[in-house]
Amino acid sequence: MAQMTLIQAVTNALDLELARDKNVLVFGEDVGHNGGVFRVTEGLQKKYGVNRVFDTPLAESGIGGLATGLAIQGFRPVAEIQFFGFVFETMDQIAGQASRMRYRTNGRYHCPIVYRAPYGGGIKAPELHSDNLEGLFAQSPGMKVVIPSNPYDAKGLLISAIRDDDPVLFLEHMKLHRSFRQEVPDEAYTVPLGVANVVREGKDVTVVAYGAMVQTALKAADEWAKSAGIQAEVIDLRTISPLDTETIVKSVKKTHRAVVVQEAQKSAGIAAEVVAQINENALYHLEAPVIRIAPPDTVFAFPMIEDEWIPDVNTVKHGLETVMSL
Repeated sequence: MAQMTLIQAVTNALDLELARDKNVLVFGEDVGHNGGVFRVTEGLQKKYGVNRVFDTPLAESGIGGLATGLAIQGFRPVAEIQFFGFVFETMDQIAGQASRMRYRTNGRYHCPIVYRAPYGGGIKAPELHSDNLEGLFAQSPGMKVVIPSNPYDAKGLLISAIRDDDPVLFLEHMKLHRSFRQEVPDEAYTVPLGVANVVREGKDVTVVAYGAMVQTALKAADEWAKSAGIQAEVIDLRTISPLDTETIVKSVKKTHRAVVVQEAQKSAGIAAEVVAQINENALYHLEAPVIRIAPPDTVFAFPMIEDEWIPDVNTVKHGLETVMSL
């Protein structure tokens, strides 16, 4: 077992799946010789050849179309969108074609594609590089949307995504890429899609988050426990579509209070769906309204004001204080 960053865990998963299945292909802008802008695919082209790990033109629509065509012919493409904000160029290929293929063909064809993309704030990237657009795809029928918060889950979830017969959007928060290491098994293993994880046990309030906000929520919960003696249970969604409502509801029925955190803009996001599920399935167990923590409904903030826009530990602690006072 090795200590890996999230990037190393993703590279390891790609390496193992390329070795296991000759139908797995990896392609995107600069993923071949250069190993990608974050060096996630470094060394893979040299190991597996230019026919299985290769560069594409700077055209996201072409990447998405190529992935769909290869998938319906029996390949398992892993297509990289260099930054998630560029996904607008291939929305039709992903949400209008691949995600609908099984339904459209009555099960004759399916699209086992993984779309990998870095996203998320905290690194002061230029416009469109950090945008949180996961909600657009969580609402696309036929798509699975996966967002790991740590290296162990990243490897297991990516292997599960590559082996899945449906298209999966796999998002890697850039702030988590190299921010910490974790013990990760050397061999292949899977983490099931659609299953949330209780990463911190608690009895007083449930905190639901995903991606980098899981680490923020954990820090806030630890600090709040020391200062106020309140024990927060933190749930890492891991997969935002399909959503693991059962784990969320079970926790809320135990704690009777909830705070939901996301980095994406507030309206019509994953947090709103989690709140709706809690209200529909655990309303009579609540002792206070559910608190939703998210940035305002604006374009993702430019670097100079990014820190004020993204929820931080103090924001989450304020939410915990609010819900406990109601």
